[in-house]
Amino acid sequence: MSHVILVVEDEPTMLRGISDALKSKGFSVLTAADGEKGLELATSGKPDLILLDVMLPKVNGYEVCRLLREEGLDVPILMLTAKDQESDIVLGLNLGADDYVTKPFSVRELLARVNAFLRRRQAAEASVVSFGECELRQASRQLVRQGAEVALTPKEYGLLEFLVKRAGRAVTRDEILTNVWGYDVNVTGRSVDRCVTTLRAKIEPDPAHPTFLKTVRDIGYRFEIIE
Repeated sequence: MSHVILVVEDEPTMLRGISDALKSKGFSVLTAADGEKGLELATSGKPDLILLDVMLPKVNGYEVCRLLREEGLDVPILMLTAKDQESDIVLGLNLGADDYVTKPFSVRELLARVNAFLRRRQAAEASVVSFGECELRQASRQLVRQGAEVALTPKEYGLLEFLVKRAGRAVTRDEILTNVWGYDVNVTGRSVDRCVTTLRAKIEPDPAHPTFLKTVRDIGYRFEIIE
């Protein structure tokens, strides 16, 4: 069965171009030209992934994203935006978007991002996730590298599992703090950065040039499962 992609975009030419490109690659496509229709199709159409424009009539993309997450919908959301300011990107990610694509973009680039994201998400949902020399065994909460268990602190394990489950997604420091550290007035984004540094030393072939745990400039981090 082919993956179902929902495209929510109000510009007719772009909506048609994206839809045709996805269909040509075997995807089933649902389309909406405003946020209200996008919300309806997101819940009724059961898409595997949503491409969501930010600037939409009736209900904007940020609000669509927020409402879908409030309803508990776990479908991946890639936001399409002409804005490239850090604050706009962070807002979308903090509202629950999984990643973003900045306009203008090529159809080829978009298709590559869609395919990679779907593959990585499928891999990340497995109980055992392999990357490089490592295996993350989520059922037993173990990290194994070259057959030997690697000792992780509870925060290191929590951070790694959180990022692996969101493989391919740019994640903000605030999201990490909320989901891994919880509420703690003494914790800041620097705590995340320090934990990332120690974790890289345990999973990366060359921690100074990370392959898996990537920095997203001015935003946070992204975990890449290399195929």
